[in-house]
Amino acid sequence: MPEEFTHVDEDGDAQMVDVGEKAESQRRAVARGQIRLTESTLAAIDADEVEKGDVLTTARIGAIQAVKHTWETVPMCHQIPITNVEVEFTVGDEAVEITVAVETVGKTGCEMEALEGVTTGLNVVWDMVKANEKDEDGEYPATTIEDIRVVEKTVDR
Repeated sequence: MPEEFTHVDEDGDAQMVDVGEKAESQRRAVARGQIRLTESTLAAIDADEVEKGDVLTTARIGAIQAVKHTWETVPMCHQIPITNVEVEFTVGDEAVEITVAVETVGKTGCEMEALEGVTTGLNVVWDMVKANEKDEDGEYPATTIEDIRVVEKTVDR
């Protein structure tokens, strides 16, 4: 167990880490994840034939918005200046994969922003296709969000 926790004070109360003395640097984080869907739903996404509209465009907007608002949803996360967000989708045979790259110049990293972009982007995909994915009981037996992870982190000092 660590001798000193970074996100609690001497009384055990939650606190934000002070990064004021750290030098600014260019930072980049890339996260990835996927949503497993039925073959017919994947075909509908690929053909842009989902009833609610363009799934990937809507999910891209959701991912970018999530990146910009990470500090509002993750406790103790600093509000950082986002200098770039890249969102890419791959529609495969079993899943839609999303990759979100976030760049900043600042005193703290942007991994949480990249992860928030991925998770929200995947949630938006689910929301857009849920009518396609429901079975006769209104359940989602084939739909899963999985394998969300940071795949790259760089700091240029």
